[in-house]
Amino acid sequence: MSTESQDKTWAIDGVPSARDIDEIDLNEFETGPIAKFVVAFAVGAVFFLVPVPWQGEITVPFDIVVSTITTSFPDAVGVYALAIIVAGGVLTTAAELDARETVSLDADLSYFESSVAFWALRVLGAVLAPVMFFKLGPEWLHTPATGGFMWGTLIYSVGVIIPIGAIFITIFVELGGLEFVGTLARPVMNPLFKLPGRAALDSLASWVGSYSVGLYVTRNVFDRGGYNKREVFIIATCFSTVSIGFVGVVAATVDMLALFPVIFLAYFVCVVICAAILVRVPPISTVPEEYVAEPDPEIPFVGSPREYLRFALSEAVGKAKEGETFAGAAWRGFVDGLKLTSLILGTILAVGLAAVLLSAYTPTFDILGAPLVPVIELLGLPSAETVAPATIVGITEMYVPVLLVEEAAPMARFFIAVLAVSQLIFFSSVGPMTMDMFSDVPVRFRDLVILFVMRTVILVPLIAGMTHLVAALGLL
Repeated sequence: MSTESQDKTWAIDGVPSARDIDEIDLNEFETGPIAKFVVAFAVGAVFFLVPVPWQGEITVPFDIVVSTITTSFPDAVGVYALAIIVAGGVLTTAAELDARETVSLDADLSYFESSVAFWALRVLGAVLAPVMFFKLGPEWLHTPATGGFMWGTLIYSVGVIIPIGAIFITIFVELGGLEFVGTLARPVMNPLFKLPGRAALDSLASWVGSYSVGLYVTRNVFDRGGYNKREVFIIATCFSTVSIGFVGVVAATVDMLALFPVIFLAYFVCVVICAAILVRVPPISTVPEEYVAEPDPEIPFVGSPREYLRFALSEAVGKAKEGETFAGAAWRGFVDGLKLTSLILGTILAVGLAAVLLSAYTPTFDILGAPLVPVIELLGLPSAETVAPATIVGITEMYVPVLLVEEAAPMARFFIAVLAVSQLIFFSSVGPMTMDMFSDVPVRFRDLVILFVMRTVILVPLIAGMTHLVAALGLL
């Protein structure tokens, strides 16, 4: 049993009291559980973190596996995406009809129950999936910037990323990795972001893998009582980050790959600053601190770095001793990943396609961006008429602003490259995925729009200052 579980009864007025290393009954460091944890940690670290050369670039094995599957077997991935989206729509419909006693089914479909809104979106996704797969309808629906991008890039990627990532994340989490990383991260995560240390793993999964994997981890821990609703809201809206690899794609698109370290550093600073501010104000600060399962909060701990490491190893070994086998964890992760994919992929297709069509074929964002032109000029940035709409069009899809400024001045390209990856909330994928996965929090559409606006208000002057600094250093 983990030390955390043993110590939950120690509290003052319902709040767990802080403990030092001498007050904790550490787990025994037995050879078997230690080996189990070390192997699981190494497997997860190598798959998600270790940089390797691949086709002239430096990336991680996770990206190589996903890219190889999607590019080498596009037809198979297309059939899979079609099948799993249709299955999600059918199973949700069956679950809702059974729950409403319209029909009686001898099966437990409670996992697929949803609100009426997301039921409709999953069904719409199931209708759209054959249209996109067989390229039915008008040509404008399937251009590389609209339906072609949504279906052949986002849907294919997310559909593969979640089940593959879930295999390795589940091995890592079930065999001690969550306890180890979470314990070491406590001194940073709680004071800065009002999160338990274990939330560092969700963030790390997004940074090095995908926001899809990060959100999978969050849902998994939430269902076990490891997070309350406010903590889930914070992680989903402040730490569902664009991966390191995709930041490289953005840098290459604006012809600034040589400045990748600078762009990434600016992006990292922006995410940290926005999170530290937004967790302390509405709408995030008003989300109730409620749990959907038996609460499993982290017990406060105080100690030296060495004592934190000792405590982290103890927690990890205790979890590894309790945990299932490698094969069992991998299989359960894969099945859970497929189930989750069937729930959210149709929603992503329905909402995301509407978002990119709105961006491509209407002047909506040019009109909305017009009042920002003088603001951009006041901040001393060039190409203001191009930058202004690019500043807000990112709410539809993160990559669109970058495409708008490909031919702009260097300062404008740097500004939008950092802004686009730092806004985090976009409705081609992250928005509908978050709302569907965490409808019990609930994460609402209006809250995501408000947070996008708040992030943009914080980021525009911040990144403008960074842009002028980089230019003053002679890098632009």
